Amino acid sequence: MTPQNKPRERFPRDRMYYKFRLYGFLKNLRFFDPFLILFFREAGLSFLQIGTLFSIREIATNLLEVPTGVIADSFGRRKAMLASFSAYILSFAVFYLFPGFGPYALAMVLFAFGETFRSGTHKAMILEYLRLKGLEHLKVDYYGHTRAGSQLGSAFASLIAAGLVLYSGSYRVVFLGSIVPYVLGLVLFLTYPKELDGELIPVSGGWRKKLGERLRLTGKGFISMFKNPATLRGLLQSAAFDGIFKGTKDYLQPILKAQALALPVFLSLSGDQRTALVVGVLYFLLHLGTSISAQSAGRMERLGGLTRGVNLTYGGGLGLLLLAGLGAWLKVYGLAIAAFVGLYLLQNLRRPLMVGYLSEVIDHRLMASGLSVESQLKTVVLAVLAPVVGLLADRLGVGPALMAVAGLGLALAPALRVGREHG
Repeated sequence: MTPQNKPRERFPRDRMYYKFRLYGFLKNLRFFDPFLILFFREAGLSFLQIGTLFSIREIATNLLEVPTGVIADSFGRRKAMLASFSAYILSFAVFYLFPGFGPYALAMVLFAFGETFRSGTHKAMILEYLRLKGLEHLKVDYYGHTRAGSQLGSAFASLIAAGLVLYSGSYRVVFLGSIVPYVLGLVLFLTYPKELDGELIPVSGGWRKKLGERLRLTGKGFISMFKNPATLRGLLQSAAFDGIFKGTKDYLQPILKAQALALPVFLSLSGDQRTALVVGVLYFLLHLGTSISAQSAGRMERLGGLTRGVNLTYGGGLGLLLLAGLGAWLKVYGLAIAAFVGLYLLQNLRRPLMVGYLSEVIDHRLMASGLSVESQLKTVVLAVLAPVVGLLADRLGVGPALMAVAGLGLALAPALRVGREHG
């Protein structure tokens, strides 16, 4: 029986399934996401200062990524997640309580700590749970369902954030509101079972000896990932696609804002209130779509397999970005918006496939470290790409900038194509 004709196997909707989905929902209740630049402008920062803050965040994330991933694999993933959400909460509190460039720089470093302790760690916990339950063959479908919970969180966060801004008249309140779901996330992690920490190798001696030995044992396997061609190409392709996506996706916002403010609706509201309301609703609908898309990843795997799905979504996503750039260049904004929406949907369909592929080419004991390396590579791509896209947009316009980046990504496709070396 071919993979296309196999009956769909269902995984159990047990307590951990709903905990994993709840984690994603709470994690994505970042009410500041649609309004971060507007918040900084409201605080009186220049665009240069805003760009510097983003650079501080990316550099800190890059420096901390691998060490925190190793710590997660070596000392326990639950502790890493508790540290992550605690750092996030401190970051949000600084943003809310202490206005100014200096405090915001500190908040960005704290945010980077949260990102690096979290990235890869929770996915590794999900994959460890599936391994223990003998459900590894359902990882793409399962992770797609948990990612759908995250996208639902983003959808509702957009509406709630719009309501907070409308009620308070300020973007600053979104950071105060974001603390609440992250405190709930801390409580949730306390209920996770100990076995999701992974296989920890016991060593004797003082804490310095333990630290050195754990890092040596984990680092040995960590280095071996780069000797496997399938692993290396998978990491590089994922980093290239997600780095390009993250470096260009926010160019949807000025297009949406221009279109939204041109609509003859909500004329009694101020410009900021209209922006908050219209953009909030539009992002709510967008993230509802990405939630459905993420949950469909298992179907795509059954249709074509992991390697084919990963390669097709890479080329298809960059093709959509090229189309979005063409629409922006020709000022056919409906085409640009539709292409961006397609890119968002495809990225959330692709991500579970990519995690599934990486789980087959990385030892399960090193998944948190491996996914942290993936995240670090994305950070490098984003840190280099973001100012280049900005420079091209200033010189040539948004449309040609997007087309140039998409063209570069497509040119790299043959070198980044993953194969079946993993079996």
